[in-house]
Amino acid sequence: MPILNTILELIGETPVVRINHLDTGPCELFIKLESQNPGGSIKDRIGLKMIEDAEAAGRIRPGSTLVEGTAGNTGLGLALVAAQKGYRLILVIPDKMSREKISNLKAMGAEVVLTRSDVAKGHPEYYQDLAKRLASEMDDAYFINQFGNPANPRAHEEVTGPEIWRQMDGDLDAIVLGVGSSGTVTGLSRYFAQHAPELELVLADPEGSILAEYINEGTLSTKSSSWLVEGIGEDFLPTISDFTRVSKAYAISDAESFKVGRELLTREGILGGSSTGTLLAAALKYCREQTESRRVLTFCCDTGNRYLSKMYNDFWMRDQGFLEVTSHGDLRDLIARPYESHDTVTVGPDEPLANAYSRMKLYDVSQLPVIADGELVGILDESDVLLAVAGESDRFAGPVSAAMVTELTEIDYRAPIEDLMPIFDRDFVAIVKDGSRFLGLITRVDLLNYLRRRADH
Repeated sequence: MPILNTILELIGETPVVRINHLDTGPCELFIKLESQNPGGSIKDRIGLKMIEDAEAAGRIRPGSTLVEGTAGNTGLGLALVAAQKGYRLILVIPDKMSREKISNLKAMGAEVVLTRSDVAKGHPEYYQDLAKRLASEMDDAYFINQFGNPANPRAHEEVTGPEIWRQMDGDLDAIVLGVGSSGTVTGLSRYFAQHAPELELVLADPEGSILAEYINEGTLSTKSSSWLVEGIGEDFLPTISDFTRVSKAYAISDAESFKVGRELLTREGILGGSSTGTLLAAALKYCREQTESRRVLTFCCDTGNRYLSKMYNDFWMRDQGFLEVTSHGDLRDLIARPYESHDTVTVGPDEPLANAYSRMKLYDVSQLPVIADGELVGILDESDVLLAVAGESDRFAGPVSAAMVTELTEIDYRAPIEDLMPIFDRDFVAIVKDGSRFLGLITRVDLLNYLRRRADH
């Protein structure tokens, strides 16, 4: 590969890989790794195109402020381009987005405004409406508006479509894709209408989105529900959307999306994001329904590195009810980090308080069981550490044993859930035991997660 003049020259020409170890029925299934774009997603393509088109039209100039509402990946694509071209970038993002995405955006120089993810279009805190309003209130600000920007589908009509057709040697029967802003489906529809009109387009949609029902039944629901998959699915039809060539749609649950996405990593070695799981789940359903061999393409929309704290985190998956765990019918079902499975984060009595504090920060926990020779001898929480070191930071070198609490509030695992409330009312954490055997901790958050899972089912 020759030396490139800028990172932006790496956008596009992403590889296509055959799926080898998943059940694809009679079909050949291929996945295009848009995660290999320099910003880590397919949205790099439209980020570059929308900014360059705005420059060519004279809508922005060096020093202008760009504003956009985004689920994250378009923001990363815009941040990549804006940083190279010297634009200020303000992004309005729904609060369900992963911490990795938000940290990535800030690290690239974008200013992030978080807003509610539980409101629909038309609400003043809906991320697109808020972004549009912010842009209108600022001088020399340009609202990118990916959902209504014609440069969005043109990026895929002019570049992505020809790229796919060339890579597949003109031999492709179907493409399974998702819809966020609808640029991909609209652009590819236009390209393949001219170059392969028989090629089938299939939509992968999260359960809760209105799009699958619109494609399959022709009805446009006015009500959507929430979903956890990021970047695809909608509660309205984007103004740039063209679904006329989409033949069918699959509604995929969050649970199946995350499960299939994780299987893609363990079986094929491909680390994709949550929407990749949705697309792959739909593609596998489509392939298995066929009665004769077809060549099918889908996308790894973005890198899974942005979801390590969510779909690739067993504790998060368990809290959401997406991992099957043994149900005991007692308080053991509420323990997020069971001690016997080595999931409990612990500390020793002779370790320095600095170790305990670092462990709390690293694992995002507020209390640590203190274990000596396999036995629970105390518990240490953030307030214990604070009281021990307040005013004298060198006390971080002191032992955990000097700060831990040894009068423990224990509860038998067979006790009713109601017995947890008096413990929490005293601002304690519940220490669950089977006789003298330590099983784990239950916090208020663990109880809330348990109650929410029961409500969901």
